Amino acid sequence: MMLRRGFILFLPRLVGLLVVTCCSMSIVYMLACTPKGDNQQPALPRVHSPTVKEGYEAILQEQEEQHRNYIISLKKQIAQLKAELQGRTEQLKSMQNQYPDSLDIQFDHSKPEKAQDNLLAFLRSQVDKAEVHSGVKLSTEYAAVPFESFTLQKVYQLETGLTRHPEEKPVRKDKRDELIEVIELAVGSLNKPDGVSKAKPRVYTASDFVEGIYRTEKNKGTLYELTFKGDAKHQFKKIVLFRPFGPVMKVKNENINMADTLINVIVPLAKRASKFRQFMQNFREMGIQQDGRIHLTVVYFGKEQMNEVKSILENTSKSANFKNFTFIQLNEEFSRGKGLDVGARFWKGNNVVLFFCDVDIYFTAEFLNSCRLNTQPGKKVFYPVLFSQYNPSIIYGHHDSIPSLEQQLTIKKETGFWRDFGFGMTCQYRSDFINIGGFDLDIKGWGGEDVHLYRKYLHSNLMVIRTPVRGLFHLWHEKQCLDELTPEQYKMCMQSKAMNEASHGQLGMLVFKQEIETHLHRQKLSNKKT
Repeated sequence: MMLRRGFILFLPRLVGLLVVTCCSMSIVYMLACTPKGDNQQPALPRVHSPTVKEGYEAILQEQEEQHRNYIISLKKQIAQLKAELQGRTEQLKSMQNQYPDSLDIQFDHSKPEKAQDNLLAFLRSQVDKAEVHSGVKLSTEYAAVPFESFTLQKVYQLETGLTRHPEEKPVRKDKRDELIEVIELAVGSLNKPDGVSKAKPRVYTASDFVEGIYRTEKNKGTLYELTFKGDAKHQFKKIVLFRPFGPVMKVKNENINMADTLINVIVPLAKRASKFRQFMQNFREMGIQQDGRIHLTVVYFGKEQMNEVKSILENTSKSANFKNFTFIQLNEEFSRGKGLDVGARFWKGNNVVLFFCDVDIYFTAEFLNSCRLNTQPGKKVFYPVLFSQYNPSIIYGHHDSIPSLEQQLTIKKETGFWRDFGFGMTCQYRSDFINIGGFDLDIKGWGGEDVHLYRKYLHSNLMVIRTPVRGLFHLWHEKQCLDELTPEQYKMCMQSKAMNEASHGQLGMLVFKQEIETHLHRQKLSNKKT
């Protein structure tokens, strides 16, 4: 995957370099071979002027020296361009030798000029296929690919969900590097001489950039439209750039056998026996009966409700003939990070996949397979984005009309949202967790330890797989905002509570409930009169 991504990123840079090289060589040729215009020729002394012979010779000698230096400079530039072009050609050849399964385009290595022509022809075809020069007919409004706008400081994204921010600040490094590169290319293009105008050209800089928009069509490329300040007020310069995607290439083809891959589900817990009973019903059906390659580790803090929790475990063990569980009791204040760390290190068997889980999580057997497929010791860890359930009593209106839990678990904007800010549910091999240093045990209570671990993985050489999954749900539970919180903390807590209660539209119906009831009452009276 990394090789394919690297190749895809490499191709646009190569094409850009080839185009710049060709343009540069053309400009160099014109500059070297075209005589200067009359207005550019330095004035010679007039015939009847008092300038002596030595003055003429000095001027001619100075001109000759300038031309000589200019020709030497051009030759150096041409040599450098040829060397760089040759190097890029060799890199392209080596990439093609390494990946012979390119699907859309074949290169004749014996004729590098033809190979370059074929590559340029393919990339031009990508531009022609994309919606660059003209619009295309779309079947529905959902088929339109939206643009994202950006300035030098911010990126404005059009993404669904209440958890999204309308502006991205600070911009992610990969996106920042991409947009800076595009702006620099646009400035360089604007500053190239057009070869027509004899007036001194204006020099553009990044400070002249006003705004830009861009969007990516996944099978074609990325279109950028950038606007710069013009020569006068209300005048602008617009430049359109396109980064075409290269041909699809096969990187890997492998068989994967997960028949013997065990998952150790680790759950830290304190009290909440009723929630644990609900969790075990899900665990029994999905983990034991459908999957069967699973171990459960419960790390319990304190003694309150401990016997009830142990009883639930033992009853499940007897009824389902399930022996693969571990119960660890700690007489100390609850710490989620401490519980998960203790549970992970307690394992004494072979290397195992660890699934860090909470008691209010519902998972399917399909998710357990995703957990296995997206982890690899020493290479990959899995950070799924789960679907967080809204308050069922608000969604379904009345307590007597709330469907069963299984019927509630549907992925719709009316039933929940992608919890993209959560990093607590994760799958990784135990060896990777130990090597990365585990959790920060100085973090107490609930929260913070998951982000700390996530950042450690991001800073490592491991690939972090982050994606929404359809088989992992956070079940709704009431959020308590404690009285001892400061006014600012309490406000933030209530905002978080509102976000987890219902969708924007559903909350609006509650806010405007009185107006809606008044309208319905007036309608009823009007119908009676008629």
